[in-house]
Amino acid sequence: MLQRHTISRRKLLKMGATAAATASLASLPANALAGKRGFSDPGPGDLIEVTIAELQARMASGELTAQKLVQLYLGRIDDIDRHGPKVNSVLELNPDAEEIARALDKERREHGPRGPLHGIPMLIKDNIDTHDKEHTTAGSFALLGSTPPLDATLAARLRDAGVVLVGKLNLSEWANFRSTNSSSGWSGRGGQCLNPYALDRSPCGSSSGSGAAVSANLCAAALGTETDGSILCPSGINMVAAIKPTLGLTSRAGVIPISHNQDTVGPFGRTVADAATVLGALVGVDPRDPATAASAGHFFTDYRPFLDPNGLKGARIGVIRQVFAGFQDKVDAIYNQAIEAMKQAGATIVDPADLPSAQTIATSPDELTVLLFDFKADLNAYLASRGDPTIHTLQDLIDFNNAHAKEELPFFGQEIFLQSQAVDLNDPATIAAYQAALDHDHHLGRDQGIDAVLQQFDLDALVAPTNPIPWKIDLLDGDHDLGGSSTPTSLAGYPAIQVPAGFSFGLPVGITFMGTVWSEPKLIKIASGFEAVTKARKPPKFIPANTVI
Repeated sequence: MLQRHTISRRKLLKMGATAAATASLASLPANALAGKRGFSDPGPGDLIEVTIAELQARMASGELTAQKLVQLYLGRIDDIDRHGPKVNSVLELNPDAEEIARALDKERREHGPRGPLHGIPMLIKDNIDTHDKEHTTAGSFALLGSTPPLDATLAARLRDAGVVLVGKLNLSEWANFRSTNSSSGWSGRGGQCLNPYALDRSPCGSSSGSGAAVSANLCAAALGTETDGSILCPSGINMVAAIKPTLGLTSRAGVIPISHNQDTVGPFGRTVADAATVLGALVGVDPRDPATAASAGHFFTDYRPFLDPNGLKGARIGVIRQVFAGFQDKVDAIYNQAIEAMKQAGATIVDPADLPSAQTIATSPDELTVLLFDFKADLNAYLASRGDPTIHTLQDLIDFNNAHAKEELPFFGQEIFLQSQAVDLNDPATIAAYQAALDHDHHLGRDQGIDAVLQQFDLDALVAPTNPIPWKIDLLDGDHDLGGSSTPTSLAGYPAIQVPAGFSFGLPVGITFMGTVWSEPKLIKIASGFEAVTKARKPPKFIPANTVI
């Protein structure tokens, strides 16, 4: 079985040979991390592509227990993530997972299930607080040695729904807001996460482990977070479904932040149904996150009724062609096939339906202005409430990284940390520029962006390719990302759903449906309809590095 990480920050300076061994592993090229060639997925077959509804039915019939299910997933994590291909998506495990599952089995026998997630094993990103024996570190050694005082609201809600939180997932360290030259999926604690379809290719990020683990069938579902693309890209590039919610639909309380103006938390599943099932457990007004007050009257505790295999019939869908499409010909081929499939399924396609603000979004510096300001303010506030004995501010993190550069800065630096730290949060001119940038972002994303084109063509949703095909992992020079379509919904705070669309040379391609504020029900209907028509997802084969696919 997998052993959870027990290293403390105090021990970091005494790691000696262990630290050297870890560093040497992290410094290997991605093909050396991929494990032996010719890996054959051992199963167990009853976990491959199984849905939450199927697992629930098996537990209801007595064929399966939550405890046995946890054991099966732990075994698979050991086979796939730590041995075999070494996907490296799981950062650590919850040592109490089996005990929690056993208690939920007893509750099911005596009182029945709490709901559709009772006994379901999930993994969550390592920037989501848990007040248990696990760590919450954003992938950094800096926060080892302290425990958050409370569960994140969403972690608590999943526990209340009967979910077994099995462990924490690897991620791009600090949600990929540390360096301008980073490799997605790399963290100091976890090393480089891999793409299960091609082991020398990027899993994207920052929710790298969330996409890779769900795709590799290491859990029933997962949680990730997004500021701009960190749910959509890793779900697209790992061939799974995921929902990036309207800002405020899900709480960010207890989530290590980048920006309260853009951060969201959402579910990953191998199907739209699984992601929608998890979403229902996450929603609700939370006094710990003021943004959720706006969701009152707009959320549903069960999104499954919106699933519809015929959801494309009669839908009016606008096709984005400028800026957020056309960045890779291999992707365009799959995108055009997807559009044709929508037509054949009864959708009315408006092509093109481009955002009036598309070119301005692509060149505006305002998003970075907002994120640099918010990161310093929001992270300092989070750290103040965290109660870590030594890490209280962003400056403390910068100093820690400099003092432990061998472990934290072996491949790329902390340029974004330094830019954010240089922001004067009390300077009136800086505050005015920040507010102007935020207002402009909203204008570009909403009334001159998504809402403008939806209203112009009377559309239910827009569609765009999610991501390029996975690029080669490059720890020295960082990501070679060619494009994506996440920024409009990120600036607007609007929802989006990523759905697998097809393969190019054996590599995943996804599409994103996006809509206006609180339009999750409509998007779930459309996305589930597309999924039912195309059935594009296929499980990964863990192709070794440097193999022609």
